[in-house]
Amino acid sequence: MATDPTISLKIRTALAEYLKRDPDQILVAQHLRDDLGLDSMAVIELLYRIEEAFDLQIPDHDLAGMTTVGHVVSYVEKRLGKSAPAAPIKKSGKSLKATKPAKQSKPSKPKSKKKS
Repeated sequence: MATDPTISLKIRTALAEYLKRDPDQILVAQHLRDDLGLDSMAVIELLYRIEEAFDLQIPDHDLAGMTTVGHVVSYVEKRLGKSAPAAPIKKSGKSLKATKPAKQSKPSKPKSKKKS
């Protein structure tokens, strides 16, 4: 997972201040609850600090996906548009233009034979 070192440091620093630890002791692989001991309220407090630090709002429904420090870093990078660029997609030699369906002619009525 490629991360922006500035964003990562800012998030780890916010965590370290909250936990009263050295930022170097906070690793992106650490689980917020299991490894760092944050409870639900502490996670909300941390995310509030991150919202202020990065001037963004984190909707409540996004909280569930943030279980590790790395998840928080990736989320913030994505929201700020700083995530690692995706690999370029190779195009095939064929054109992908939409084609119009061929005009269908109306079926001709069979000519009736006139009886004289």
